[in-house]
Amino acid sequence: QVRLAESGGGSVQAGGSLRLSCAASGYTGGPYYMGWFRQAPGQEREGLAAINTGTSNTGYSDSVKGRFTISQDKAKNTMYLQMNSLKPEDTAMYYCAARLSSFFGTWRSLLLRDRYDYWGQGTQVTVSS
Repeated sequence: QVRLAESGGGSVQAGGSLRLSCAASGYTGGPYYMGWFRQAPGQEREGLAAINTGTSNTGYSDSVKGRFTISQDKAKNTMYLQMNSLKPEDTAMYYCAARLSSFFGTWRSLLLRDRYDYWGQGTQVTVSS
């Protein structure tokens, strides 16, 4: 049973930074891809960034490219999302997700919710103006 646990959320003023962590456990061989998503009240879950856990290649949505950075520490089975220049519209619940199989589509299509097999419980990020 794969388990994902996010941490690092909190409240920050606009322009500030946060680093989210996602600790993964319960699998052998590792997921092929991991990703970060967010969901604000009344809105659809939005894919932000994904990483190929084997090559460390990454992809981003246009909404966060240049501000957010996804990375991993394979020794710790942990993925990170460094968020800089935060805006009030970044306020949402942030989720990490894992995909256990390979993928041959585009990075854009990998940032869709149904591409992933396991999800964490989420961590809240609130950005005040």
